[in-house]
Amino acid sequence: MFKKIIFIGLLMLLRIGVSAQNTGTTLFDDNWLFYRGGALSAENESYDDSKWRKVDLPHDWSIEDLPGTSSPFTQNAISQVGGGFTVGGTAWYRKTFIIPAAQKGKRVVILFDGIYMNASVFINGHDLGTHPYGYTSFWYDITDKLNIGGKNIIAVEIKNEGQNTRWYSGSGIYRHVWLKVTDPVHIAQWGTAITTPEVTEKNAGIAIKTNVLNESATDEKIKVITKITDGKNHEVARCEEEELVKTGAAYQFTKTVNIDNPDLWSCESPALYTAVTEVYAEGKLTDQQKNTFGIRKITFDTENGFQLNGKTVKLKGGCVHNDNGPLGSKTYDRAEERKVELLKASGFNAIRCAHNPPAPALLEACDRLGMLVIDEAFDCWKYGKNPYDYHLYFNDWWKKDITSMVMRDRNHPSVIMWSIGNEIQEKGTPEGAETAKILAAYTRGLDPARPVTSAVNDLRPDKDPYFAALDISGYNYAVNSYGYESSTYEADHKRIPGRVMMGTESFPLEAFGNWMEVLDHPYVIGDFVWTSFDYIGEASIGWLGYPQGTSFYPWNLAYCGDLDICGWKRAQSYYRDALWKENQLSIFVTSPKPSFALNPKTASWSKWNWTDVVADWNWKGYENKPLTVNVNSSCEQVELFLNNKSLGKKETNRATRFMASWAVPYQAGTLTAIGYSGGKKVNTSVLCTADAPAKIQLSADRTKLKADNQDLSYITVELADAKGNLNPRAVNQVDFKVSGAGTIVGVGNANPRSVESNQLPRRKAWRGKCMVIIKTTGKAGAITLTASAANLTGKTVILHSY
Repeated sequence: MFKKIIFIGLLMLLRIGVSAQNTGTTLFDDNWLFYRGGALSAENESYDDSKWRKVDLPHDWSIEDLPGTSSPFTQNAISQVGGGFTVGGTAWYRKTFIIPAAQKGKRVVILFDGIYMNASVFINGHDLGTHPYGYTSFWYDITDKLNIGGKNIIAVEIKNEGQNTRWYSGSGIYRHVWLKVTDPVHIAQWGTAITTPEVTEKNAGIAIKTNVLNESATDEKIKVITKITDGKNHEVARCEEEELVKTGAAYQFTKTVNIDNPDLWSCESPALYTAVTEVYAEGKLTDQQKNTFGIRKITFDTENGFQLNGKTVKLKGGCVHNDNGPLGSKTYDRAEERKVELLKASGFNAIRCAHNPPAPALLEACDRLGMLVIDEAFDCWKYGKNPYDYHLYFNDWWKKDITSMVMRDRNHPSVIMWSIGNEIQEKGTPEGAETAKILAAYTRGLDPARPVTSAVNDLRPDKDPYFAALDISGYNYAVNSYGYESSTYEADHKRIPGRVMMGTESFPLEAFGNWMEVLDHPYVIGDFVWTSFDYIGEASIGWLGYPQGTSFYPWNLAYCGDLDICGWKRAQSYYRDALWKENQLSIFVTSPKPSFALNPKTASWSKWNWTDVVADWNWKGYENKPLTVNVNSSCEQVELFLNNKSLGKKETNRATRFMASWAVPYQAGTLTAIGYSGGKKVNTSVLCTADAPAKIQLSADRTKLKADNQDLSYITVELADAKGNLNPRAVNQVDFKVSGAGTIVGVGNANPRSVESNQLPRRKAWRGKCMVIIKTTGKAGAITLTASAANLTGKTVILHSY
């Protein structure tokens, strides 16, 4: 007996384009005015905002330097450890814009991708409403409150007050804003849904639902035509339907078409199609939308696990928080895309959005690049984890926020599950189980094409009623969770053999055991490490752990990610390479003294740390003293050499947990590991002693950029000796100067205790590296970045925006 859950989906990614004259969707991010603090009557048109600061969106004031300082961090911050000692507060945004007289009679909507938090929105002094949740998208129809042909003022008050989150949230309009102008007859917001009743390699049946609104003054004969094109822009199918729609009414047009020999969407080949939907009223084109989508079939059961297009896929997952490191919570599209690129390059094939719906740009990148996603709604329901968190709004807002998440994201091929919550306080009670049933049923009603899950900690049988409401059971920290001799997974499988399970959070230190559970048991479909990308907030859980306190300052990063906040791989990521990939090899040295001061009061269960190892062979003062050298390897054997002298071979396999260690008396020079498989050399890893830093090396991830006031280039700065070897002990301050069509929007170095500015044109190196992030302006041209440091040879890199 086994539980089988089948979800088949042909999924699309919304792209709104210009449909008819004077209509379309415009990015509304530029030329806002900002004021940090209270501003009485700032919603009114007559308010004097002449002294406010100009900003472009996305914007996050919590990552900016505090007034009178050169740091965004303070030990007295209300957010404390959870928020990384950053400051929220109240602030205002205002923007003036013109609606041309030619757009009279059109409908106008303003859409916010995300504001943190408690946003009150006004147009020309009229109160549009308040949106409490900081992570869901929302919109208002502002047509009837506009001055057509004249000046209009949108004002937004934001209140990020009190302890309301367990991690860094940022503050402000940190995602995109859009202005959408349509004819009265138009497709509703998030009104297109594309699914498939069947998907095979030979044929896909595509069901297209289009919700059209008739907001004109008369009944209208409306025709909807949808054309589907493949990746080469060849039309492969089309359909049309016509219906008389009453004034003020909505009608859902539903048609099914077939595509022969479809290109299926997968992680390895994320093929996308485009659906162009045109709406005609009485023969006149009134709206047009382009939707990119992917065709794929997903199933879940205890015998085959998770299958994508009929093939079992083990979820190599990582949890991802909302922030973008040095940028704070600002969600530039390129920042989200780069995040996905780096995770995929490190072996991940799945992301769990922790613990809220992500920016649309992240899902768009996952669609294009082939990354699977668990889209999560909440971190709490009726009972909070902080005094001012979402529990204050849950009863009134959960349905609206789940609707926003599902309706906005339901057509992304990358999204394979909905999560209704994380470590919900009431999960072990009858009330919690009943709430789970209600939320899960509502979510399935909006989208029956995907399973519903939730991440559950404190894994005991009293959570069974809660799990019964779900399709997939999410286990947080499952290995030997409550005293069984076997793993929690095995024990629960014996108790409830139909339960499909996955590790929704796991400790880095338990990476080996958790991944073996996934490999050994088909009913365990994957493992999601906490966490794949490091983040601001929950400061020091990867070193000092819990319980936490104000004394942890100046720690501000969690320091538990496989990748650090600059996107560089940490030691645990190299170990995961050995678990997930063939013929991997990396060398690390156990630090002979702690890298940071230890916390003698860390709770025994607080295990988000990794071993204190560094990729460093610079140990002056430790000559001839034994240092522990650790090699992560998925090769069959590893041989270690010190200055070309062999220190012997060792097996590396499951029995050794894919690791080997040597005690090596320190000598300056070169430490080399050679990996062998099948008796042949298959990989080499080297650490070498570096001389004093002599020069700066720059490496840009991209040199050709879009001149759209949004695009980014991440430039890694390395301090190297005269031979070009990185010096991991270098901590020199590097100064930056940029000229041309770009500006600096962030600097960082991944030091979890650094309280330096993330915005000033300078940064100290940490472990020999730092980073500067350049953003384009709205003008095309060259961008020149120069990096300099005292007594080092400087370096220049030239970027180009088009």
